[in-house]
Amino acid sequence: MSDADRTDGRPSDAVRFVDDRLGAGRFAKRMLRYVFPEHWSFLLGEVALYSFVFLLLSGTFLAFFFTPDIHSREVYDGPFRELAGMTVTPAYSSTVALSSTVPGGLLIRQAHHWAADIFIAAMVIHLLRVFFTGAFRRPREAIWLLGVLLLALGVFEGFAGYSLPDDLMSGMGLAIAYGVAMSLPLIGGPFAALAWGGQYPGPGAIESRLFIAHVFIVPLIMAAVIGLHLTLVARHHHTQFPGRGRREDNTVGNPLWPGYALRSLGLMLLVSAVIVALGGLVQINPIWQWGPYEINRATNGAQPDWYLGWLIGGLRLMPNIEIRIGSLTLVPNPFWGGAFFPMVVFGVAATYPFLERRLGGDRARHHLLDRPRDHPWRTAFGAAFLSWVVMVFYAGSADRVFFQFGISYEDQVAVYRWVVIVLPVLVFIAVKKACDELRASGARPGLGGPEIAVVRRPDGGFDAAPTAIERTGSRSP
Repeated sequence: MSDADRTDGRPSDAVRFVDDRLGAGRFAKRMLRYVFPEHWSFLLGEVALYSFVFLLLSGTFLAFFFTPDIHSREVYDGPFRELAGMTVTPAYSSTVALSSTVPGGLLIRQAHHWAADIFIAAMVIHLLRVFFTGAFRRPREAIWLLGVLLLALGVFEGFAGYSLPDDLMSGMGLAIAYGVAMSLPLIGGPFAALAWGGQYPGPGAIESRLFIAHVFIVPLIMAAVIGLHLTLVARHHHTQFPGRGRREDNTVGNPLWPGYALRSLGLMLLVSAVIVALGGLVQINPIWQWGPYEINRATNGAQPDWYLGWLIGGLRLMPNIEIRIGSLTLVPNPFWGGAFFPMVVFGVAATYPFLERRLGGDRARHHLLDRPRDHPWRTAFGAAFLSWVVMVFYAGSADRVFFQFGISYEDQVAVYRWVVIVLPVLVFIAVKKACDELRASGARPGLGGPEIAVVRRPDGGFDAAPTAIERTGSRSP
């Protein structure tokens, strides 16, 4: 082997290898030297990314064994004795077979389900971190919009996958979705008929359409959005918290190679290990217990995956309000909780960066992050808005509370309707006051309070030095 072809693992050798074969040495050198800031919260986005990769791989495996057919019927003759002799759809039968006869099928199916829950949870927490630190400000508004779009796509993708097995739970979810689709003003009827292939439950067309969307269309769109999202992040560079040596025009941290790449690889393996462990040890969505879906069957205490709980809560809390003209109903009641409520949530999330810039008049470029206390109005609004959505989410569990503890369903709904109005106001006031006080005092509760200086007395003892507030008798802004 010649000296030109010999490498010893240094970045320069890797760049030389790439440049010799592809002519991309300059680009590879820049990428290897890309700097990532040091902070644990920046890993939340990577947790979502690696969960998405796991979903693609595990979903590909599951697609080989799943049959998206709910039109025909067959008699179940598998190993679950409770289902023996029941008439089921091929969709339900193939999902049960995945959980019983396909080698490794139950592990992969449950791990896939857990990965979906983790993926959406990581995106939500990541977006909250971006919001409360102001990382959405100019020039990163497009990155924020792509993140909000990715969350919306993730929720729909999760719903589509959750609806495929044709068990009792997924069938009830599709029935609710049909009601929400029908409630869309003006277009509800034609849209629902087009999606379901006719009046509910339709000829079974919805299953194959959801399968195509879940396996092909939505993942492709999400992959494109993620790619564009990461490209814009690299284009504008990562934000970072203020600190020693950190300015608006630099980034302090670890280069991609070797430090950050190896750390990120370790995180990918850890995320995968946790997902597989959950899939093997913690049961989720045991459809053999729910049984196949039939129109005349329902179950008390039924709950969808957590990321759909806020939509169920919206449907349950909305009073019986409909917009009518004579005998014509323009806006049926399910529209408010099932469609208008998520439109408000995602609409506020998408437009907030532009509203804050217009109201605050801040048109500067920002590469340093805020602490939540540094922007009390934003933090208070975000906490209040989040408390509103969270309480609607909890309202979605009202039937579980009734089922487990016997607390009246009607009384719960009445209480939640007041709580979702009063609690956000109280949260806004409390968070705004806390941020103002923390900002003025400089206290750091999570780090043991503000830094203090000490002076040595002549006798060898120590006293705390007077603070700026004590010397001036006032608080600094």
